Amino acid sequence: MTAPQYINPRTGKTWPTDKALWKAPDDGGYVNLTPGTGITPEDIDRDENSLWRYRPAVRLPKTPEATLGAGWTPLLAADWNRFPVHMKADYLMVSGSFKDRGTAVMFNYLKQVGVTAILEDSSGNAGASAATYAAALGLDCRIMVPAAAPAAKKVQMAAMGADVVAIEGTRDDVADAALAESETTFYASHNHQPYFLEGTKTLAFELWEQLGFRAPDCVVAPLGQGSNIMGSHLGFAELLAAGQIDRLPRIYAVQAAHCAPYHAAFESGDETIRPFPAQLSIADGIASATPVRLREVLAAVRESGGSIITVSEEEIVQGFTQLARQGFFVEPTTGAVGAGLTKLIAQSAIRPGESVAAVLTGSGLKAVEKIGSSLGLG
Repeated sequence: MTAPQYINPRTGKTWPTDKALWKAPDDGGYVNLTPGTGITPEDIDRDENSLWRYRPAVRLPKTPEATLGAGWTPLLAADWNRFPVHMKADYLMVSGSFKDRGTAVMFNYLKQVGVTAILEDSSGNAGASAATYAAALGLDCRIMVPAAAPAAKKVQMAAMGADVVAIEGTRDDVADAALAESETTFYASHNHQPYFLEGTKTLAFELWEQLGFRAPDCVVAPLGQGSNIMGSHLGFAELLAAGQIDRLPRIYAVQAAHCAPYHAAFESGDETIRPFPAQLSIADGIASATPVRLREVLAAVRESGGSIITVSEEEIVQGFTQLARQGFFVEPTTGAVGAGLTKLIAQSAIRPGESVAAVLTGSGLKAVEKIGSSLGLG
């Protein structure tokens, strides 16, 4: 396995990965990893029931120290408005969200290259995942969160030993607070550090394997900053380059209408990064007003032939409720996926006979107060 390099996608300059980076030394923007070569069925360790079954394609310098079983989540058959859908239950990982895919890889990498303390900012799920893996790996962990983040998520982080700092204001205010401390503690941002995407790309590998080594026709997922969208695209692009699939699946990314900067750019064709006038949303996990990787997320969706759609607060609640009534107890952010499925089917973007994978990203146990309020229970 050839070690990847960090690469600045804006300038093409590269750096070795033996030292952790979260921003490019030349222009201060985010960095990527040089492309991987994908995986074949013969490369898979079928005795390993986690994302590490794809170890040859997950490019760590050494064997991971703490895995906590991230990945290899169930792909469950369901009916959605008379359309068959495969529900990818990524909320069933140890911290309760899909973020474990990225954190498991990123934090093992950071430990391997000598990082001992990390700083993260999060609306909740990434912070909970960071606290979990920091505890498992013996890393000091400081997490900036919105003061209004669900109490269950903040309690989860604190219970794992993280130093949890509540910041008043918007999700972007939280990111700014973390950036202000990033000169003294390594900023393990899931939006900037590309080993996080090295983990989330395994979602594509799992869907491919679980569907009989075929890509689905389309993937539906919520979109906040885009680590699931980027990761899925990276994974499927590697499979395509390796000759394991003959096309990319269409990616349908779902944003809350109250905070939809990617949708605004997608519809206008304008790739200028500019703040979106956000409002509070029940889908707090995707309420990110200022995109970090706007151009790359837009390119991933467009290259796939998919689109970015928005759903209202009422549609999100309906989507969450419909998922719950089928046995999927997910947080309201994931309700956006249910709402997106309904809209895409109604618009005939998803057609009869197509293979559809819907990514369920976060557990409802993290948002019981919001869920209870939506049900009139308090």
